Amino acid sequence: MTAPSDPPSADAAPEADAPARHLAHTWEEARQAAFDCASPIPPGPVPLHDALGRTLAADITALQDMPHYASSAMDGWAVNGAGPWILADPGQRLAPHQASVIVTGGLIPPGAKAVLRSESGVMSTDEEGLPVLALGGTARPGEPRNGQHIRNAGEEATAGEVLVKAGATLNPAQLALAALAGYDDVEVLGKPVVKLVLTGAEVVDHGLPVPGQVRDTFGPQLASVVEMLGGLCTEQLRIGDSYGEWLAALEDAGDAIPGDAAASALPPDVVITTGGTGRSGTDHFRRAVAELGGRLVIDGVAMRPGHPAVLAELPDGRFVLGLPGNPLAAMMALSTVGAPLLAALGHGAMPPVRDVPCGTMIDPDPGRARLMPFRLLYGMASPAQHTGPGMMRGLASADGVMVVPPHGVQLGEMVPAFALPWGPDIPEPKKTESKPKAPARKAGSRSAGKPAAQDGPVDWSALLD
Repeated sequence: MTAPSDPPSADAAPEADAPARHLAHTWEEARQAAFDCASPIPPGPVPLHDALGRTLAADITALQDMPHYASSAMDGWAVNGAGPWILADPGQRLAPHQASVIVTGGLIPPGAKAVLRSESGVMSTDEEGLPVLALGGTARPGEPRNGQHIRNAGEEATAGEVLVKAGATLNPAQLALAALAGYDDVEVLGKPVVKLVLTGAEVVDHGLPVPGQVRDTFGPQLASVVEMLGGLCTEQLRIGDSYGEWLAALEDAGDAIPGDAAASALPPDVVITTGGTGRSGTDHFRRAVAELGGRLVIDGVAMRPGHPAVLAELPDGRFVLGLPGNPLAAMMALSTVGAPLLAALGHGAMPPVRDVPCGTMIDPDPGRARLMPFRLLYGMASPAQHTGPGMMRGLASADGVMVVPPHGVQLGEMVPAFALPWGPDIPEPKKTESKPKAPARKAGSRSAGKPAAQDGPVDWSALLD
């Protein structure tokens, strides 16, 4: 007879097949966790043609004098002394009363003292019939003065002079200046490279879908939104719903966006997937991450829409952000988790949240926040229409998104809100100024029987004495 087995102790490990239990992050916790889990990407060099809009990490200095040689500022003739001038071959040293043809930017030949504009000179002949250059046309008395129309070496900057200070957001003119200074690339702050993995065998990317199919809403917008949030989207891959495709997409570099071969060579810092974050047999996000040895940073957020959002980190340092397959839920998850993650990787600050007065009463929904696109009407945030499951119409016309707490909101109550990546900033609420107190009335005035103006309720009982 075998002895009865001991009851399992409280410290016993759960069975391997038992599902892991966890509490979903609150909306605030999810934002902070996404921001805290990442470190800024180190600065690095990028070619000038890719540096527009990037933040400069190191000063751009003149590598040599600018210009590095004395040049002509006009088309005309380089001359030595007063005219008329005998023409010499271009480039040779000019003796007094000699000139040679020169173009704008041309090297000033040795011996040249000035440049005569082409409009101020005429070709004629001397007493012996030889060709000479003389003043004429629009020439002014005394033209050309010594040094006139010559751009001297170092006139714009001397070697080592700072041209653009670190911290600048590079614009086209600054990139042109860097090229003039001799740069092929510049040192900029790191920016997260993002790879998109779009899933769903039922998704079509053109035409009208038939029943059982849905039109692709991520392809036209997701890469652009990622760029607005500070990412550098270089790869976009579409896969089906099989586990093998999921695993391969997270392992491999994927297919580059056409025309961006150079950028596609950059390994991604973040992989963003769409769909597959649920817990059914056809949702493979968590299984693929586990197979690659990754860990879950965020496994669900207590919010609606966007609850199934998942953020993982792989052993090689890549982050994988799983967005729900519902278009509106995906945008809310991207704003909640993706925006802070990309900001942290790209040396940015946590995306701001402002309070706005709510234009209606919203009932409680215990246990989760509700993210509602809103329109600003008369300075108050009113929920946009057409924001049901799968609907994008309300978000397309929204001024921002308010985060309704689980206990609901009363009419006029302040509620947290954030701006959309493509929209204007949320305006700060206007502060109401207290009215100044009215001066005391003199005795005997016509209004002496009325109480003095004051802030707050009036004690009308004083009139009964």
